[in-house]
Amino acid sequence: MLAGAAGLLTACATGGPVRRVRGVRSSIEIADDRFGVPHIRAASVEDAYFGDGYVAARDRLLQLDFDHRQGLGALAAVFGAAFVPSDTASRLFQFQGDVEAELDALDPRVRACAQAYVDGINAFLDATERDPALLPPIFDIFGYRPLRWELRDLIRVRAEATGNTKAEIRRARLAARGALDMDALMRPLEPAWTLRVPDGLDVHAVSEADLGWFGVLQKGPPSGAAHAAGRPVQRRANEGSNAWVVAPGRTTTGRPILANDPHLDFGQPGPRHVVHLTAPGLDVIGGGLPGMPGVMQGHNDRIAWGRTNFHIDQEDLFVLRTDPARPDHYLHHGEWVPMVARTVTIAVKDAPDQTATLHFAAQGPVISQDPAHHRAVAVAATWLAPGANGLLANIGINLARDWTEFRQALRLHTSPTNFLYADVDGHIGWQAAGGLPARASGHDGLMPAPGDGRYDWRGLQTLDDLPHVLDPAPGWFASSNQMNLPPGYDQTAHRVSFEWSPPYRYQRVAQVLTAREKTSVADCAALQHDTQSRLAREIAALVPDAPDLAAETALLRGWDGNVAADSAAAALYEVWWTEMGRALHERIVPEKLRDLVPELFVTVTEGLLTAPDARLGSDPVAARDMLMIAALRAAKAELTRRLGGDAATWRWGALHSVTIRHSLARVPQVAAAYPPVGGPAFASGGDAYTVQARWYDASRKVANPYEATGGASYLMVCDVGAWDNALYLNLPGQSDDPRSPHYDDVLPDWLAGRMRPMLFSAPAIAPHITTRQKLLPEGGA
Repeated sequence: MLAGAAGLLTACATGGPVRRVRGVRSSIEIADDRFGVPHIRAASVEDAYFGDGYVAARDRLLQLDFDHRQGLGALAAVFGAAFVPSDTASRLFQFQGDVEAELDALDPRVRACAQAYVDGINAFLDATERDPALLPPIFDIFGYRPLRWELRDLIRVRAEATGNTKAEIRRARLAARGALDMDALMRPLEPAWTLRVPDGLDVHAVSEADLGWFGVLQKGPPSGAAHAAGRPVQRRANEGSNAWVVAPGRTTTGRPILANDPHLDFGQPGPRHVVHLTAPGLDVIGGGLPGMPGVMQGHNDRIAWGRTNFHIDQEDLFVLRTDPARPDHYLHHGEWVPMVARTVTIAVKDAPDQTATLHFAAQGPVISQDPAHHRAVAVAATWLAPGANGLLANIGINLARDWTEFRQALRLHTSPTNFLYADVDGHIGWQAAGGLPARASGHDGLMPAPGDGRYDWRGLQTLDDLPHVLDPAPGWFASSNQMNLPPGYDQTAHRVSFEWSPPYRYQRVAQVLTAREKTSVADCAALQHDTQSRLAREIAALVPDAPDLAAETALLRGWDGNVAADSAAAALYEVWWTEMGRALHERIVPEKLRDLVPELFVTVTEGLLTAPDARLGSDPVAARDMLMIAALRAAKAELTRRLGGDAATWRWGALHSVTIRHSLARVPQVAAAYPPVGGPAFASGGDAYTVQARWYDASRKVANPYEATGGASYLMVCDVGAWDNALYLNLPGQSDDPRSPHYDDVLPDWLAGRMRPMLFSAPAIAPHITTRQKLLPEGGA
């Protein structure tokens, strides 16, 4: 008996349009609720995933097709020659091994569900061929049609640049200038670690050019076009997530509660699409990524799970010494070895096809070559390894029934992730997952290493080598991307990462969860929207006296650190913090090094302000105070220019507004068809370091650099076992088609912190269904 939407067909009655499609085995019902969430009811698990693919294409066809083309290296065919470099980089980072062997190694259930998902996408593409009006406007604007999908595409597409290769280059260049110690200003290492240049690395030869095709991949397609699909290709330093799970003994319900809000750059559409799949043996709901079968963050009828970034360093650069007479040969274990060469053909709109020769070394793709200096650079990446089929990882997770099955499913999950878990039996847990390199002795992954074989990876470590806990003693567990390697974990042996997010969000979550004897679902939703900042309160308390700034200093001293949208003090603090960061950077980073150390890490800035040291001069406290006063004068002038001279009328939300623009809005037809979501009047609180993480980039050369550019677009709180109590939000809406009522309907609720019910059981769903559709096998009676 199904626990969720069983009987949905009966509960909703029959009716609605019927479409006969290829690939489906039996009848599928798609019932959309008033929030635009499709509840898919099928007779088999495979058909449920068919429905998942179908509705992903129905609701997010632009996003789905753009990401698909990008992964396959097929953007130039519709956008022109400017996209050839992006396509070349994508081809270089596709899986180069035996695709059939990868498919054969999959759990048969996973393979069958993945095939059904692809068939569902193609079934909707069939429908668009019969009725082009189903296509979103951008396909007609640019004059192209979506690509069809193959199961093998989900094996070939691998590129997921998550590591620290740019930082590896930076450190080598700092070492070449004798300033390696300055790297700690950009990224303090945790746990404490001493940087050392790998034996045999010529740091003077390292340059940004060494990133080559990997730099192209990290940058993404030209003109920010990746955001047309709603999913940025380059992870920002601010991106992360919050997740926490509370045991039954510490909740008001007597059941576990799990909360999760992943953080990414804002886009239209958003990165998540909410879907509910029901079939015998499957009942799962939550946020998924179009193009990746199943639910990423959500629950089934037995377990709930959430996820945050876990900072595994998954990529390393290797400098190859090449043969002067044969630049496609490199020295490896004392022998000259030929690079593997593969030629690809890239179709180009309104131009002849272009060919590119891709090279591969023992470590991985060759990303740059410099024959004149007899060197080349290759990159090793965990996500290129055999078995690293991360696009298929959700399926096993969705089908898991307990902690053991959940952990088993995570063995396919290659992306570096903290998974938080809860189940109806009252258990809670944490498992760090993702591809973890087995590095050679003497290599920590923090700088490029010689590619002569000494430093080659020894394969990947296992899931069991990553930290995990079931039923933690405090009765709760939380992750906000902070350094969370547990005491006693052998970082020297495993070398997971030394680069983590600042601790402020985690500290606030821990403070709230520890203080409460019992936590409720509503408490968790409120905490997701919490804008209290310990950092802001700490810094504001340090403001020195200044006769000409009496009103401003009083505003800061009387402030409780709540970075609320309607707060004058928050507006002053954020601009003041920005000015202090710039001033401190100029004070302690020599001008000749600012190209390599362009900013200070937030904990470095905090440390210099709270405990000034000799880097500020012979009287560091006095120097700190003078700097703070000068920065406060600059902040006052900036706010006066932007918001007027009366500090009492300043509001943080007047600066920190939310406008989500289509990245191709510079094209007049796109701007007309895809209106922006939000605008200057849509005020937001929070910043990068509050639990309600909504960051900005004050260095941007735009009219309002304080505009919120990213944060939690998908939020979820689960009352484990009482599933109809679950809450969610998904900004800006379910659809990427501007003609849909669900294109931007979430923004008002999102700004107000009004969570929506995540409808799960048949009785809860039935009153809210607005549309229904049936999919039947092609050729049936």
